[in-house]
Amino acid sequence: MNIVIRKLTPDLVEDYLWFFDNEKHSDNIDEHKCYCVCWCSDDHRTGMDRMSSAKKRRNLAAQYVNNRIIQGYLAYHNGKVIGWCNANNKSECFNCISWLKFMSQVNKTQSSEDTKVKAVFCFTIAPSMRRKGVATQLLERVCKDAVKDGFSFVESYPQKRLKQIDDFEGPLAMYKKCGFFVHEELDNIFVMRKQL
Repeated sequence: MNIVIRKLTPDLVEDYLWFFDNEKHSDNIDEHKCYCVCWCSDDHRTGMDRMSSAKKRRNLAAQYVNNRIIQGYLAYHNGKVIGWCNANNKSECFNCISWLKFMSQVNKTQSSEDTKVKAVFCFTIAPSMRRKGVATQLLERVCKDAVKDGFSFVESYPQKRLKQIDDFEGPLAMYKKCGFFVHEELDNIFVMRKQL
């Protein structure tokens, strides 16, 4: 299958929004459409009403993509977006709402001041394209670009237990297959790392 991976840039904002507007993510009820605004480099300690509806999250996503606050990669097949991977500089995301709510146990410190960590927060793959290696190709591109961008590690946070909704963090087996190791084991997640 011919998959093209493109780094998210402002010129791809319409593709990004189309994907979240149209492809199923969990149950795809408007109320639950995330547009991935909860995993970014914005400070969400105040002003949470900006995310109180799908329409507000969509508008915020457009703003975040245009300002490069949401970072990651889109996967295309036959010119259509079929997948998304959210990947950002770990140290820039400590005040995003999802970090504050779900990741408080994860160590915020780097190994040293010279160590940069790229964090993979989320995957969303179109239902018809799941289990075809799309997430793996996205992850491989994150790692390849992280080397070029001077990162020391790529880090991810898969759940220990399967959830009822989509496992957006990505499966543990995929990370192991791609050379990640368990860096920390917390109550409900593994902190997986790959040295670059």
